[in-house]
Amino acid sequence: MTYSHTHAAGRRTGTTSRHGGRSAAPVPPQVPARRGPGGRRLLAALLLVGLLASVLPWWLGTPAGSLRTTAATLTAAGRITGLVAGYLLLVQVLLMSRLPVLERWIGGEQLGRWHRDIGATLLVAVLAHLSLILVGYADLRNQSVLAEVGTLLGDYEDMLSAFVATGIMIVVGFSSVRAIRRALPYELWHLLHRSSYLVLLLGFGHQFTHGAQLYKPGPVRSGWIALYLLVVAALLWGRVIAPLAFNLRHRLQVADVVAESPDTVSIYLTGERLDRLEMLGGQHFRWRFLTRGCWWQSHPFSVSAAANGRWLRLTVKVVGTHTADLRDLDAGTRVWAQGPSGTFTAAHRVRDRALLIAGGSGITPIRAMLEELPPGAALIYRARTPADVLLSRELDWLAQARDTSIWYVIGSRDDPGPRQLMSPDGLRQLVPDVARRDVYLCGPPGLVEQSVRALRRAGVPRRQIHLATFEL
Repeated sequence: MTYSHTHAAGRRTGTTSRHGGRSAAPVPPQVPARRGPGGRRLLAALLLVGLLASVLPWWLGTPAGSLRTTAATLTAAGRITGLVAGYLLLVQVLLMSRLPVLERWIGGEQLGRWHRDIGATLLVAVLAHLSLILVGYADLRNQSVLAEVGTLLGDYEDMLSAFVATGIMIVVGFSSVRAIRRALPYELWHLLHRSSYLVLLLGFGHQFTHGAQLYKPGPVRSGWIALYLLVVAALLWGRVIAPLAFNLRHRLQVADVVAESPDTVSIYLTGERLDRLEMLGGQHFRWRFLTRGCWWQSHPFSVSAAANGRWLRLTVKVVGTHTADLRDLDAGTRVWAQGPSGTFTAAHRVRDRALLIAGGSGITPIRAMLEELPPGAALIYRARTPADVLLSRELDWLAQARDTSIWYVIGSRDDPGPRQLMSPDGLRQLVPDVARRDVYLCGPPGLVEQSVRALRRAGVPRRQIHLATFEL
């Protein structure tokens, strides 16, 4: 295990040479103002109010004493879960609309976590709705559940599309299970997840032709239709109009591809009006490189340098066919980008000082953040071998420019040295005030999970722990 410590108490105003004649910014960017949790709390409150409002029509429209039979009770429960499922489906689409205002208020990481948690609830609500309605209607008609399925498919308009929508949702739900998701190729998983938008289209019809609270003309029906239109408008704005405006404004293209290590490259991008680009270190974009073999898919990568008005840079580890192709990009290749996104930034800090923990290529968003965090931060960089350490010259420059303490911790997770240093006692020894710092974590899942456990045992509150994740 190799362990080294770099600390600079003063500042250096010169520049550090980079590949291709480029240099780090001579004057580090200013520290961005904090963005509090107000937007997140407001949206959570609005979503909760909307959930209550979604079942209010059933409550107001159901006469007292009408649930005296088992069939009536089951049918009522089916209608309630149907209203909840319809509302949660709209919320899911809204959360993944990439609406710029939501990205600024909430951030892609939090939106992704909400999407994951609500998705599980939505799947349960849909299955409960289907089961309760089938059993309740079958009881009313004194026939089997299978016969009731035949009746619904044969005699009820829009029911076939509703069953297809349920099937798609089940497939998407199971493909999101962590073990299954890891086993699937990213492109296949992403395509399956994209098919969930069909659920919104296929499930729309039966809600308004057979929904007890929605088929009658009136304020309830009009309100639900307006909600659908608003969500679709948000989806079009976030996924189509805003990205189109961004790319027409900045016209990004590849300027250079530089090898940082045998399996890692930095891609430099230039464009127009980059001095007006609202981007924070640690945020990420979804990048689509418009060249043969790459144009048909987009992937999320963090920027590895803060905005400087002249160029953007992403640093990518080669882990598959797509990232391998990025090593051969030609200068001038056009790039389609969506973003920026993410709350893994200095603006979302809650304390005055920070500890950053990076593993391998997880250093890329953290290196960009170091330019914008208040001076006095500390960085622990984990790598298996010295060859796995990326951007070390820039990190050493930032150690002086931003009064940052840096520890390079080299070795496998099973080596005694790294295991001790990454323990609660080891973290407190390196950073005695760790419990009073924000902690930013980016790296392999094993490192992140181990570090979170150690940090919690070291007394770091959960709200001070920030994880770098990407939106769907």
